[in-house]
Amino acid sequence: MIAFNTAAAGALNATRMFDRAATKVAQSAGSDMSTLLGAVVVQSEARTAFAANLAVMKTAEEMTGRLLDLKI
Repeated sequence: MIAFNTAAAGALNATRMFDRAATKVAQSAGSDMSTLLGAVVVQSEARTAFAANLAVMKTAEEMTGRLLDLKI
């Protein structure tokens, strides 16, 4: 369950990172293009981090299920 909890925390962190970047995108409308592009890159990184953490959560759940099947 440690892997699942760590991945869940990572997914939450990625969600927060995405939200902060989305706020920057909204606030930088009409201003510096580099700020806007940087925020879009951070959003992309956050999306990738979220997907990776979700994959870890799914794998941890599958492994736990298999371990329980072996015990029964």
